[in-house]
Amino acid sequence: MNKKDTGSIREFTEAVARRNPGESEFQQAVEEFAHDVIPYVNTHPEYQDHNLSERLTEPDRVVMFRVTWEDDEGKIRVNRGYRVQHSNAIGPYKGGLRFHPSVSLSVLKFLAFEQTFKNSLTGLPMGGGKGGSDFNPKGKSEREIMRFCQSFMTELYRHIGPHTDVPAGDIGVGGREISYLFGQYKRLVNQFTGVLTGKGLSFGGSAIRVEATGYGTIYFMQDVLRHHGQSIENKTCLVSGSGNVALYATEKLIQHGAKPVTLSDSSGFIHDPDGFDLDKLAWLKDLKEVRKGRISEYAKEYGVEFFAQQRPWSIPCDLAFPCATQNEVNAEQARTLIANGCIGVSEGSNMGSDAGAIAVYRDAKTLYGPAKAANAGGVAVSGLEMTQNSIRMSWTREELNNHLGDIMRGIHERCVEYGTESASYVDYLKGANIAGFKKVADALIAYGAA
Repeated sequence: MNKKDTGSIREFTEAVARRNPGESEFQQAVEEFAHDVIPYVNTHPEYQDHNLSERLTEPDRVVMFRVTWEDDEGKIRVNRGYRVQHSNAIGPYKGGLRFHPSVSLSVLKFLAFEQTFKNSLTGLPMGGGKGGSDFNPKGKSEREIMRFCQSFMTELYRHIGPHTDVPAGDIGVGGREISYLFGQYKRLVNQFTGVLTGKGLSFGGSAIRVEATGYGTIYFMQDVLRHHGQSIENKTCLVSGSGNVALYATEKLIQHGAKPVTLSDSSGFIHDPDGFDLDKLAWLKDLKEVRKGRISEYAKEYGVEFFAQQRPWSIPCDLAFPCATQNEVNAEQARTLIANGCIGVSEGSNMGSDAGAIAVYRDAKTLYGPAKAANAGGVAVSGLEMTQNSIRMSWTREELNNHLGDIMRGIHERCVEYGTESASYVDYLKGANIAGFKKVADALIAYGAA
């Protein structure tokens, strides 16, 4: 990278930081983007003339609102709701709703920014957005969750629609919450439209939506390994998390002959040296999805070790799949992974690796699948659900799984096109950033100055 590029990146990121003080997650996402896109823009004057890099770091709009609801004791509670509509240059805003105490404007702006380029990579006509609330569903009764969702949608409904903004689920927003949200939207507008994805199969939902992000993360790594003359079969794999993404990534690894040996939750991680099989995975699904238990219970059931308050990146492996939360791998952990034999990382969580870890991956020429490419499977199947709702039809699980595999293959090809550094190395982060940016930027140019 030349001095002009380095100076331009610094000036650009400093300007973004001044405009968005205190928004560390958003600033991190922009800096990662700028590292690859600014040098590309510096060699393509048509993008400079339209000031596209700066335009794409400002959301089209941010909606922030009060959510008032009544708990089971009759007390009135207040939370804050958001919707960040980042870009609709290539389609309606599309991105999840997150209900979690950590939700803030910075987190949602980072997620909406990343979502824009992730959706661009899928090749589907979807823009980028994200929303949610600092409401925590944990510990709440079914009726409290229902009342909160209804109150949330009573404000949000005026800002969304099948051709405007199509939210989905995210952390804390699963099938139950989507059902309550969709039911309230339908009451308010008196229309049955595909305004939310992740719906139940009985009212317009799509098969494999729950599995899609985890499956897609594995499909992407399979394409990466295949491109480099390798296979996922017999590889020892570390997976973090124990939500849908982690559990279904683990399922797909087992189905394709790999050996996943770890899972985790906020209390720590388990290490099963023999690897999980489908019977053990079924037990884990029941633990996490039905009984809502802690991952440590698996250690007691199967006689394996539980590592309290630790992440699994110290265990020797061939491949690692961060599937829990943002910034769950730091530079020290990335160095440990590589020292212990890890050759590839594919992110199921959004921004699963921090800036220091990414620098370590790049220096070591690790096969790194960034979230905007590797975890695009969920939004890809959401996009297919939008299509199904529009044409009033549905596809089978097998058909959707084939579509998902094709979409992830296309994402891999776009990353290779813009990220190939040599015959033996593809910088997938660079490829994802440039390919995602280019499609959105070309659309903005075509629309004229605005």
